[in-house]
Amino acid sequence: MADHSFSDLSLAALYDTLNPWGPGDDFYLDLVLSVRSVLDVGCGTGQLLGRARETGHEGRLCGLDPAAAMLVQARRRPGVEWVLGDLAATRWEREFDLVVMTGHAFQVLLGEDQLREALAAVRQALAPDGRFVFETRNPAARAWERWTPEHVREVTDARGNVVRVWQDVETPVVGGRVTFTETFVHPEWEPPRVSRSTLRFLGPDALDGFLAEAGFVVHERFGDWGRGPFTPAAPEIITVARPDRQ
Repeated sequence: MADHSFSDLSLAALYDTLNPWGPGDDFYLDLVLSVRSVLDVGCGTGQLLGRARETGHEGRLCGLDPAAAMLVQARRRPGVEWVLGDLAATRWEREFDLVVMTGHAFQVLLGEDQLREALAAVRQALAPDGRFVFETRNPAARAWERWTPEHVREVTDARGNVVRVWQDVETPVVGGRVTFTETFVHPEWEPPRVSRSTLRFLGPDALDGFLAEAGFVVHERFGDWGRGPFTPAAPEIITVARPDRQ
């Protein structure tokens, strides 16, 4: 089964309903509003940059995403550069004060080479005093153990239809890579739509190794959206990295 979560137009239209604005978005919005130029890698439907523009950001805002269906939604938000593609196919040279990857987008970088290429592209896109900010789920918290069919979510689409959504993890989980299906049941969809995704869970030590190799130093790290300290039991690994000037 293909991963339709981001490439299917009808599922992309549901994305903001399934992922409403929350504390993580507030965290990133504060960062975006504090600088002149921002690149949002894996921008999805463009909630973050769209809100920043609405809030009064007057500088450069650029959203990058490989899923055309998501950018259909994003392009409804004016005043932002929306770019179809990924870091491997784009080249910016020290153009951004801030690069962000929100919504756990960092975890879709599955392979060693893919991860290294992405970090190198981010490093190239950042101004010398810029910041790269992203989050990944802490593997020690084992969030995937709660991604089961018993945890059904219900949301209402724009036409008032109730959509039921659940996840189911494929076992065993090997090498920090978690593969799962997500099922969407809609009264007008027969059969239900199913996407299949894989995410990589990296611990802080491995993460820091990749960052250092790419020429970054960790400036700050948090374990939750309230900027609490990172601990072994924290749900998130929220990283603020800067280019290493050595």
